[in-house]
Amino acid sequence: MSQSSHAPTLLVDLGGTNVRFGVADPSRDKPLLADSIRRYRVAEHDSLVATAKQYLADTDLEVSRAIVAAAGRIVDGETVKVTNNPWAISAQQTASALGLEYVHLVNDFAAQSMAVTLLRGADLVDVGTVPRPAVGAEAEQTFAVVGPGTGLGVGGLLVRGGHCSVLQTEGGHAGFAAHTPEDIAILDYLNHKYGRVSNERLICGQGLVNLYDAICHMVGATPDTLKPEDITARAKDDSCPLCVRTVETFAGIFGSVAGDLVLTLGAWNGVYLTGGLIPILLPWLERGRFRERFEAKGRFRDIMEKVPTQAIMNPEPGLLGAAALAVLESGRTLLPPR
Repeated sequence: MSQSSHAPTLLVDLGGTNVRFGVADPSRDKPLLADSIRRYRVAEHDSLVATAKQYLADTDLEVSRAIVAAAGRIVDGETVKVTNNPWAISAQQTASALGLEYVHLVNDFAAQSMAVTLLRGADLVDVGTVPRPAVGAEAEQTFAVVGPGTGLGVGGLLVRGGHCSVLQTEGGHAGFAAHTPEDIAILDYLNHKYGRVSNERLICGQGLVNLYDAICHMVGATPDTLKPEDITARAKDDSCPLCVRTVETFAGIFGSVAGDLVLTLGAWNGVYLTGGLIPILLPWLERGRFRERFEAKGRFRDIMEKVPTQAIMNPEPGLLGAAALAVLESGRTLLPPR
């Protein structure tokens, strides 16, 4: 890889339904160029290369390299198969077709974790009253990043001696730990439906539906056929008590899962909540059940009460994280001087 420091970098956030593009200038303090962001529907284009060419034609921008954050497992740094996306992605072939120095494939949640280094001000909302952490303020810091969306992404951001790196995990697939009588009833219902019950079965979009169905079963009600957005909409307008209970239960269990992640990773410096559901569910996260269960860790309660939790409100954390990686690849640091 060439390490020319100021090369404009094409950024791609590739999901199953949409692909987002942007451009980074690694020499800037805010490397993601806000007016460069565009979104395209995957179903309307034949390939990533074709869509990238369309984007570059639409924006009249020139780039030298690319970072592609993809919702899938990267194989040998060269290929990725994105869930619910028909495109076959090869880093080498994409670079050749677009005339780029290189294409760097990264997992989308690794990019979202790295985005933490560039978040400022209105990008974040405090969940709870613990003061907001400063990334890079100490020589050694560990942050957890957890994000419910289509699934449940879990990662870590490590700061060590002036450098930052991402810890990629599959923590969303860890087993659900029931703590309350309601949890146990939910676990019993989902266990009969799925067998093993992971955290992702509850804390994601489909998890809202699973929780709603389980709560209806618990109270002897017949569930309506609802999508995640139906549940949150009915909870928001207070038209469905069972939907309200669903999102309140979601917030509590999410807090418990996030707290367990702190204990597992030693993420005493803070937790960042990301993903498409966060802005929608923020009112319920702020109302107390999230922090209540986040802190309820027995002998570690005193420590957990001091761990900050932040909701990421920036609408493009994937592109922002890819921009952060572009800065690192240019040789610049993402951390402020100490």
